[in-house]
Amino acid sequence: MFRQIGYYLPIPLVVMIICGGCQSTTATPQEGEAKMALQVTSSAFSEGSPIPRQYTCDGEDLSPPLAWTGAPANARSLALIADDPDAPAGTWVHWVLYDIPSSLSSLPQGVSKTPTVPGLGTQGTNTSRKAFYNGPCPPRGKPHRYFFKLYALDSSLNLKPGASAAEVEKAMRGHILAQGQLMGTYGR
Repeated sequence: MFRQIGYYLPIPLVVMIICGGCQSTTATPQEGEAKMALQVTSSAFSEGSPIPRQYTCDGEDLSPPLAWTGAPANARSLALIADDPDAPAGTWVHWVLYDIPSSLSSLPQGVSKTPTVPGLGTQGTNTSRKAFYNGPCPPRGKPHRYFFKLYALDSSLNLKPGASAAEVEKAMRGHILAQGQLMGTYGR
C-alpha cells in the first residue's frame, strides 16, 4: 500500500497514477495476447535512426535486413507489417509479409518482389497496391517514422498472396504470442 496524507492506495492504482503518461513501444495487443516481447533489429539502422537511402524510393528500394530474438518456442509462424503513421492521408502501409516460418530469426536485405517468397513467406498488398516491399517515400518536409512490426503467432494465417494489412491483422486476432518493432526515420 502507498500512504500519502492519510490515504491508502492499492499498488496497482499507484502504478497507474505514476505511469499514466507512459507509452508502450510496441503495438497494443488484443486482450489476452502478446505476453512476450520480440526484439527486432537491423544491421542497416538502429532504433530511431535514419533509414539508409538504398531502402527507400530515392535509392534501390530494397527491403532492409531484419533480425529478431525472443520468439516463443510454440510459435508456428510470424507476420510483419511495416507502416508510416505520419503520412498525410493517414497510416501508409509499406510492407506486409506473413506465414514467415517460425524457425527463421531474420530476413535478408532485398526480399524478392514476388507474391510468395520460398522459405520466407507470403507477401500482402501495401497501400500502393503492390504485393511487395515499397520503401519510404515521404513528401518533402519533416522526416517520417517507419515501424517494422513483427508478430509471433500460434498458427499460420494461410491467407492468399496479396492480403491487406487489415486482413492480416484480423486473421492474427487471438493468435499473437509475442510482438516487437523497430522504428526508423526517413525525410526528404
